Amino acid sequence: MSTADSSDLDPRQIRVGDAERTAALDALGEHMASGRIDLDEYGTRSAQVTQARTVADLQALFRDLPAPHPDLPGGAALPAVAPPAYAAPAPPAGSTAVARQDDRSPAQRIAAVATGLSGIIALVLFIATGSWLWFLIVPAIGIVTSQVWGKGWNR
Repeated sequence: MSTADSSDLDPRQIRVGDAERTAALDALGEHMASGRIDLDEYGTRSAQVTQARTVADLQALFRDLPAPHPDLPGGAALPAVAPPAYAAPAPPAGSTAVARQDDRSPAQRIAAVATGLSGIIALVLFIATGSWLWFLIVPAIGIVTSQVWGKGWNR
């Protein structure tokens, strides 16, 4: 049986352990926090980190990302990638990555809460009294709130 000289071993083929995987997850977390990757991509890359067996497996996950990169055994460092010179596009509407500032007036916020509660209130009053007329509260609140909301209702 022959043994290979350790100097002949390609650094990318060195097996990684939990410490390297943890470092890679930490680096991915920083990239997500800075907005370079979104939550879905973080999840995908994190799953690949947990399945990585070699330095090359982890390097592949950071090729398109600037520093920080995880410290990997064998001195196999990734080349530094300069961040893009252009601004990244804004995430799509409804994305959970960026919280939207509520720019509604206090009257509009109250109207939104009243609209949501009107169905529950109508149901409770219907059960208490047995009269279905309470369900007319829902469209009545809708009409009133549409007047309060004004022309900016669809923004």
